[in-house]
Amino acid sequence: MQTKTRACGLIHWNLSKKSEALALQWNYEGGDGRRTTRKGGNTMEDGTIVHVDYELYNNETGDLIETTREAVAKEHDAHQESRTYEPMVCVVGGGQLIPGFEEALGEAKKGKETEVVIAPADAYGEKDPSQIETISIDKLIRAVQDPNSLYIGAPVTIGNRQGHLSYLAAGRARIDYNHPMAGKSLKYSFNVVAVVEGKEDQVVALLQANTGHSGFEVSFDGDDLMIVLPQTMLFDTNAAMLKFRLVTTIRDAVECGKVSFIEVHEPRGFGVQDEEDDSDEGEDLSSLSVAQLKERCKAAGLPVGGKKADLVARLSQEEE
Repeated sequence: MQTKTRACGLIHWNLSKKSEALALQWNYEGGDGRRTTRKGGNTMEDGTIVHVDYELYNNETGDLIETTREAVAKEHDAHQESRTYEPMVCVVGGGQLIPGFEEALGEAKKGKETEVVIAPADAYGEKDPSQIETISIDKLIRAVQDPNSLYIGAPVTIGNRQGHLSYLAAGRARIDYNHPMAGKSLKYSFNVVAVVEGKEDQVVALLQANTGHSGFEVSFDGDDLMIVLPQTMLFDTNAAMLKFRLVTTIRDAVECGKVSFIEVHEPRGFGVQDEEDDSDEGEDLSSLSVAQLKERCKAAGLPVGGKKADLVARLSQEEE
């Protein structure tokens, strides 16, 4: 959880060999099913911003699909070194979650582990046979950039429609345009670990969740909101378009008037020397998270790709 970001406000379909966060709303056609979540009044008011730790399983097979808990990921041999494991930010009643999880979250209590089984109709819908197409392998090859990268489950785009390859044999290919989780019963085990209070803290939580960056400075002047962007975001090529979406996301969750984004362009490598002066000579860079290492690399003008060991090596060389 692109990453980026594992936020309830982002709706995406990212098909990879390792599943990304799927606790998001997907618009589907058709599908009847049985609601299995509890009914009754909400424990939390709509609009409440919360941090949620969760595990998502295929209820039929017991396979782990996604989790925010690093220990659980390691236990199921699904750990990803390049991602940061942290609670997901959600807006209760925001309409960005699958319906079954949305209802369960509204009835949850802070600090209490909750388990809920969600039928397909309240998850990603029943599988629609009309959304499955069989085409020739020649047509499939013409539609993909690298035929050698194809595998069962691989994402493909045919005629501006995004689907995934579900069958390949005898000169024919089957493309499934249903959501990958369509027709599946899901099980969530989750805990609301924190309720975000205060407008400034709420805005910061939404910003971090929807951008993957940290270090925002937020203040209000009356109803007007001012946001100082972190240095790392100034290197984000998607930042300009992202601002428009952020304004909508913030205004949907927090009452505010004018929203101003402030960019402060510091000299190249700003902050790196200060951190070195204030730290012990023997700082253990390996104790930092991947996200922290990437932020330091960006601030120092270094590449941010590769594994954690690569990031540590680059920063160590820079210090020397």
